[in-house]
Formats: sequence, C-alpha cells, structure tokens
Amino acid sequence: MTPASPHLVWDWNGTLLNDLSLVVACTNAVFASEGGPSVTPDEHRVRFRRPIADYYAEVLGRAVDDDAFGRLDKIFHDAYRVGLTTCELAHDAVAAMAAWSGSQSLLSMWFHDELVPTVETYGLTGRFARVDGLRAQVGGDRKAESLARHLDALGVDGRSVVLIGDSLDDADAARSVGGRAVLYTGGFTDRARLLASGHPVADSLTEAVTLATDPTAKPR
Repeated sequence: MTPASPHLVWDWNGTLLNDLSLVVACTNAVFASEGGPSVTPDEHRVRFRRPIADYYAEVLGRAVDDDAFGRLDKIFHDAYRVGLTTCELAHDAVAAMAAWSGSQSLLSMWFHDELVPTVETYGLTGRFARVDGLRAQVGGDRKAESLARHLDALGVDGRSVVLIGDSLDDADAARSVGGRAVLYTGGFTDRARLLASGHPVADSLTEAVTLATDPTAKPR
C-alpha cells in the first residue's frame, strides 16, 4: 500500500468502545487497594496518561515499580472483566466505520486474547483487515511499538496511516510511524489536553472520520 492510499487504524477502549465509566470505576478499585483517593471521570480525563504506572504514581503520591504495577494491573483487569458486559459501543461507532471507504484495522492496548472475542461479540470482526491487542501479561505501556508491529503485519506504510483514538499516546504512536492522528473527545482524555496537542480533534466518531479523510485538517 502506498502513502496515497490511506489506511485507518482504530483505537478500541475509549474510542469505539464506550467504557470510560467502567475504566474509572476499575481505576478507583486500584487506588482504594492502596488506600489512595478516588478520581471522578473528569479528573481521570485530565490526569490519565501512559505509561499508566506514572498516572498511578501521581495519584498515589509514591513511585510504582514494575512489581507493584503488575499487582495493580491485575486488580484493574479483574474488575474490568466483571463489568465489561455493561459497556456498549460509542453511539456512532458503526456509522463511523461504515463511512470510511478505505481499509481499516483495530489496534488496542488491551489483551489480545480477550480483545478478539469481545470484538466478535459486537459483530465487528469482518470490518477490520486485522485486529491486534496486547500480547503481554501486563499492560500499561505506550502504543508506538505495537502500532509499528501492527502495520508491518498488514504491509501498510506508516505514512499512509490515520489513527483515530482518544489519547495523546495514540497521537504519539501515529507520529512515530509517520502517520496522522485524529483525536476523539469522548474517551479517556480531557478535550483541552487534546486540543493543546496540535492534532485535529473531533467530538464524534463520524466527525473524526471526516477529518481523517482530509490530510489538511487542523485542530479546532
């Protein structure tokens, strides 16, 4: 595929899947296990970042090493699995995917073995040229390396890629492969932080697809 043929990479959590409330609840379960404070959805959107260990350390007021993060990550995901059945797709997710005329794929930092059957339960598998999640025992790291592997497996030139996601880490990943990002305000990151990044920002997924089709799109 050449740079003239755009390929769209979707983020999952906080983008196609509307799981902010569940993620905040699970994050608060992590903080409670350490005697820490709880965060509201708005506070989470202002403070969340990757590596997630840095976010946890900031809220808890102490360093979170690899061993501690592994334990906290397990607490998070155990709670997440229990609540996952309460989550729905973003209201315009299906319409947004249908609006993209080119190839598209899905890349998540959620565990691959759980992501794939979950995407299938929503009836979305056939929409994607490839679905990739995290192939590791502990999550929380940055997305750039995973995106490079995802595109290599697809045979897609990073310069042809537009990534739609809800975090600054999504934008950093897209930039790392020479691609573009459109950032969605309905997920885990505060709108003001997204706007300050200098990337195009959309308040709906259908708007994000419209911006993704325009290589000259500016932040607004």
